[in-house]
Amino acid sequence: MPFTRENHRLEGTRSTFFECPAFISRWAPRAVLSALLVVATTGCATIRVTDPPRTATEQFLLSGAVEAAINQLSADALRDRVVFVDTTYLTTAWQTAPELSFMMGEFRAKLLKGGARLAPTRDKAQIVIEVRSNGVSIDRLEFLLGIPSIGFGAIASGIAASAGTPLLTPELAILKSTRQYGFASVAFVAYWADTGELLASSGPFVGRTFREDWWILGTGPRTIGDIPPTQRTRPGEGGR
Repeated sequence: MPFTRENHRLEGTRSTFFECPAFISRWAPRAVLSALLVVATTGCATIRVTDPPRTATEQFLLSGAVEAAINQLSADALRDRVVFVDTTYLTTAWQTAPELSFMMGEFRAKLLKGGARLAPTRDKAQIVIEVRSNGVSIDRLEFLLGIPSIGFGAIASGIAASAGTPLLTPELAILKSTRQYGFASVAFVAYWADTGELLASSGPFVGRTFREDWWILGTGPRTIGDIPPTQRTRPGEGGR
């Protein structure tokens, strides 16, 4: 192409348009290196989570039922009396210690609020109170509208056993619910320490609590109940 003033002007425009500015060429390597350093030094935090052997739902179902049963007892006849609480007929092999300990704490509080005075030993009491319980436990009821999970055949079961994990089909639930009911029964009899004559008795009374979880078309759970794990807290009330 013959050299003209117009050609010279076009060439100068092209070289100016495609030329990388000096500050970009100078700072680009540093920017890339800084980005790599940020990515390489980025850390993460891990929160340690533990699962106790007993859930909050289980404990609140039982303790709430115990509290409801204790509230129904009447201790009016023991006002201004010095009483000793005997737990000989309360402890059994099929009842667990935490529920019984909470039951005794609630019962002793009931007596104190009613005006009774607690004696540390039997020989220092006017009245002996024997506490008993028909039971403290939880019932569970499950409902499923759909196809439950099913285990595979004998061959697959053998493979699963060797692998240490069961082989099950996924559950297909249109409607599913799990209901848990807590029950606690309590009663007492009071008699004079010196003569063994009956003074008062109350119960047995039964306290109840419940929790229900619902799933609809695989979504959920929607939880209702009368224990703290089922109650939603407003922002700022987490510590209550």
